[in-house]
Amino acid sequence: MTDTLIDRRDLAFQLYEVLDTESLSERERFSEHSRDTFDAVIETADKIARDKFATHNSAADKDEPKFVDGQVEMLPQVKEAFDAYADAGFIAGRYDYELGGMQLPESVMAACNGFFTAANPGTAGYPFLTTAAANLIRVFGNDQQKSTFLPHMLSGRFTGTMALTEPHAGSSLADIRTSATPTDDGHYLIKGAKIYISGGEQSLTENIVHMVLAKVKGAPAGVKGISLFIVPKFIVDEEGNATERNGVNLAGLIHKLGYRGTTSTALSFGDDAPCHGYLVGEPHQGLKYMFQMMNEARVGVGFGAAVIGYRGYMHSLEYAKDRLQGRKPSEKNPEAPQVPIIEHADVRRMLLAQKATVKVAWRCAYTAHA
Repeated sequence: MTDTLIDRRDLAFQLYEVLDTESLSERERFSEHSRDTFDAVIETADKIARDKFATHNSAADKDEPKFVDGQVEMLPQVKEAFDAYADAGFIAGRYDYELGGMQLPESVMAACNGFFTAANPGTAGYPFLTTAAANLIRVFGNDQQKSTFLPHMLSGRFTGTMALTEPHAGSSLADIRTSATPTDDGHYLIKGAKIYISGGEQSLTENIVHMVLAKVKGAPAGVKGISLFIVPKFIVDEEGNATERNGVNLAGLIHKLGYRGTTSTALSFGDDAPCHGYLVGEPHQGLKYMFQMMNEARVGVGFGAAVIGYRGYMHSLEYAKDRLQGRKPSEKNPEAPQVPIIEHADVRRMLLAQKATVKVAWRCAYTAHA
């Protein structure tokens, strides 16, 4: 069975002939890069994806995370893969050098993440959500929030999530009930429940930074009254060290049909202990802010579907070249050697249909992601 995740020739065509990524090195931000550095980063992503992510894809699907004594138990290979991803600098790949990033173009980062998602979408979900949450803090957070959380998220010390949906409201965010009460200490007390929170609890990192939608008392009705808060699993000092457990608890895990390696959680805020939240940006602007992360996630999920389908085509093609069955219609000798099924017209038709579907989807999704 082929271990090809994304055909490098296809990827090079998309990067350098369609998107002309090499020309980005002429811009000041990417002036220290060249096609050689882009290719070296992509080679690293391909190797880590094959060696650390693909090896437990099937196992993570069969042995999904378990809820045991209020904690999440998961395959140890998931942490090994996450740590390899973080240590190679991919969480911070697009960020400034000063923040530990590589200042890579979005097109190159999209290419790299394509390998990880094709190899193991469940495990790839944790760093993807962390990057998206970090992007939200980078754009809308204040200086203190950025200095407190960003370095540790970008290094892989913390992960991130987005917490929107509530049990009674579903996708109707206008009806959320999670509340935020201001205190004299500058933070808010968060009270409520959220469900379907991907990565909401795990055994990978020291801390989890939840990006939570809630309503401050007296806020306008509907979506106009929603604010955005940073709610860490552990309250931290200025160096990012945990000082005490915040009032965020895992209420249960939700079973899924796909991406089973990524925990889908039900979380409670402020039930057993005070839950500290930190307002991001202006009050009542939370949904507008959160749309950045929501849209990033939507593009990412579509991109993931495209690269998973693309990898499926790679397997189909390999199988059709190796599988012997039947003979060509023109061959009348029943004792003639069988031929690979790719030589049969109808099999070629099906392969071409699959190729057309996934490559068009992959290139459209890749261009949107980049």
